[in-house]
Amino acid sequence: MTDASPTTTADAPVHQAAKGGWNPLRKLYNWVLKLAGGKDAEKALFVVSFAESSFFPIPPDVMLAPMCLARPERAWRYALVCTIASVLGALLGYAIGFYVFEAVGSAIITLFGYGGKEEALRASYDQYGAWIIFLKGVTPIPFKLVTIVSGAMAFSLPIFIVACVITRGLRFALVAWLFKTFGPTLAPVIEKRIGLFSLLFVVLLVGGFIVAAQMH
Repeated sequence: MTDASPTTTADAPVHQAAKGGWNPLRKLYNWVLKLAGGKDAEKALFVVSFAESSFFPIPPDVMLAPMCLARPERAWRYALVCTIASVLGALLGYAIGFYVFEAVGSAIITLFGYGGKEEALRASYDQYGAWIIFLKGVTPIPFKLVTIVSGAMAFSLPIFIVACVITRGLRFALVAWLFKTFGPTLAPVIEKRIGLFSLLFVVLLVGGFIVAAQMH
């Protein structure tokens, strides 16, 4: 499996690091990218996907995209690996928020530049419930923010798990499909707009649900 060019990440701080912002983070980004071309790439993909849901700054898209380009026949398998690992990692994020939010969870959120936004997210939960997890899970908002705050709010665990499975599964399936289908031809465009692609996908999906409900 060969190395590919860096993929735009879901987290703004990481994206800036890839452009030359925070040097240690850029090195971590490049290290994760190199893992995608290693002999244990699939195992590394699982670990990165798990860790990103609670504390790790680099999203698994960084690995998933070039791996799908290199082995398109395994794209759906890689997406499944990302989904399973991300949901398991989300449970860790939930536990951090539930048990040690003040000591650990709050510090993680602040470290990545989102300190203070947890209160706004709490208010959104009261209004939109599980839709917050669903929408945030496929947009550029760091997923760790959602998992940790969900635990801090003692949000329904069964609903949390179901929402995580749906939102992460859809996101990684979308990434796998885009790179498997269009490959190197549109890779640069997709890499720069993966957040937009995800958001448009959700808008279409939600719109479909609304139309279906009205028809009944």
